[in-house]
Amino acid sequence: MRFLLAVSKGIDWFTTGIGKIMWWLTLFMTLIGAYNVITRYAFGIISDLFGERVALLLSGNVYLELQTYAYNLVFLLGAAFVLKSDAHVRVDIVFSRLSAKTKAWIDIFGAVFFLIPFSTLGIYFSRSYVARSWRQLEVSPNPGGLPRYPIKTVIIIAFALLILQAISEIIKNSAFLSGRKDSGSIHADPAEEQAIEMEAI
Repeated sequence: MRFLLAVSKGIDWFTTGIGKIMWWLTLFMTLIGAYNVITRYAFGIISDLFGERVALLLSGNVYLELQTYAYNLVFLLGAAFVLKSDAHVRVDIVFSRLSAKTKAWIDIFGAVFFLIPFSTLGIYFSRSYVARSWRQLEVSPNPGGLPRYPIKTVIIIAFALLILQAISEIIKNSAFLSGRKDSGSIHADPAEEQAIEMEAI
């Protein structure tokens, strides 16, 4: 179990790193969104000051597509981090009343019978879609549009990350159910986990 928990910590570290990058990308997405609004509404002013060519360059489709691509990356690559942080939406009218061990069992069951199979099917059915885009070196049909094949590849990467994080959650919850105090499970008592970390230090 010690080796498996080390694997789980490695997956969590990787997922957290991607989550932090997605946080900064969310900031970029917000800024580029604000930029798009400003350049669209101020098109006439920019055109008068610097000419229509400059105004068109500053408000091109590439900026709109950058905003869309950033959103796609945050949504797709951030999913595994959301799973790790237990920040996804649940209807927890019943779940919140259950014991910690019952919650751990439900999370294991959900990961094994729903999340991993769903993500595997997602990879399977996305392969031809992504491969076709790469064969065509697909580009957005909009003037000044960006290539689409890289962003479509992220679909497969996102499902793979979800599978990895699901494995990590299974390991942590299994360790928690077996009585390991250093399980790292979200259902473990935070005070106990902190005490173990302090002892290790």
